Amino acid sequence: MSETLLSAKPSGTYAIGGDLPVVRLGYGTMQLTGPGVWGDPADPEEALRVLRRTADLGITLIDTADAYGPYTADLLLKKALHPYRKDLVIATKVGHTRQGPNIWTPLGRPEYLRQQTELNLRHLGLERIPLLQLHRVDPAVPLEDQIGELDALRKEGKVQHIGLSEVSVAQLEAARAITSIVAVQNRYNVADRASEDVLEYAEANDIAFIPWHPLATGRLAQPGGPLDEPSRRLGVTPSQLALAWLLRRSPVMLPIPGTSSVGHLEQNVAAAQITLSDEDFEALSKA
Repeated sequence: MSETLLSAKPSGTYAIGGDLPVVRLGYGTMQLTGPGVWGDPADPEEALRVLRRTADLGITLIDTADAYGPYTADLLLKKALHPYRKDLVIATKVGHTRQGPNIWTPLGRPEYLRQQTELNLRHLGLERIPLLQLHRVDPAVPLEDQIGELDALRKEGKVQHIGLSEVSVAQLEAARAITSIVAVQNRYNVADRASEDVLEYAEANDIAFIPWHPLATGRLAQPGGPLDEPSRRLGVTPSQLALAWLLRRSPVMLPIPGTSSVGHLEQNVAAAQITLSDEDFEALSKA
């Protein structure tokens, strides 16, 4: 495929919250950090090249979080792409603290969520965050206090829309009773569909579903994996097949595969042009 034809746009579009149109195949920044999602990447210049290449490839949704690094991914994003294109939608998250590599501790106290939102605005160079997601529900803090603070920030004009991450249908419904929720980000891929009920709820209520771990951190691309044979038969990579399956699965699905390599980014974007037949989609769904 020639470089001029490589684009995420064939994946289609979806309007988050009804007024944030995005190309459905996006990009996630978590892998632009050091080991354990901690500290700076081994090659900061390549990280910047990856982010700048997203613009060339027509990607308009970039998902990040203050907890990535912490702050590393946000600062790289600002350095690479600020001032941002008008069509770029940045989604970020608050509600996790970091004490070291691979250590994630939910913290949903309202004053902390507000502090992290203010830091997100500063680190990203934004006046308003298009989509702010609660990274995890903190079981030690009433949900109405957590969602209520995000809604207060929305009413103040610092946040445009609110989303949730890694929640059940019951939690999603409870949050929607407090304010409008336009997106949910749960772990989901062709081999891990534990959040199928959340996806079905999102689809029924026109809520964006952003699957994290869409490639199972490369596990689905390994030789001998569940996608090995069908990908060879179709002449694509296992990663591309996994992304094509997600895009076909639901019109509200917005995959955000992450990578620290321009080459891998381009391979992932090529999945936007894969059209699965009904037979191939059903076969993969049953695999």
